[in-house]
Amino acid sequence: MARIAGVNIPTQKRVLVALTYIHGIGQTKAKEICTKVGIPQDRRVHQLTDDDVVRIREVIDRDYRVEGDLRREVAMNIKRLMDLGCYRGLRHRKGLPVHGQRTHTNARTRKGPARAIAGKKKTV
Repeated sequence: MARIAGVNIPTQKRVLVALTYIHGIGQTKAKEICTKVGIPQDRRVHQLTDDDVVRIREVIDRDYRVEGDLRREVAMNIKRLMDLGCYRGLRHRKGLPVHGQRTHTNARTRKGPARAIAGKKKTV
């Protein structure tokens, strides 16, 4: 099993798909990495040589911010917004949607499960 950027890459999948298991690498960046290293995109991970894996690992370490570093940077950006007390920071602090979505009926992912209001009667 290949281990790149601290993540175990699935061996039976194509390299293009397997690289997306790394946080911070999507399909576009996976294609860029494959072309930089010179690996065909339809090759499977178990077909890669150790040299190929080392080259992929070096390209990712050199050119991309992934996994722990990326998570830390995103968390620091959110913390900075919250410390500033700007609108986006307040929305993060309250656990509400940040990018202007409606909250009257939706936003259950951010707000959590609906809570019943005591004493409120249903109108027919």
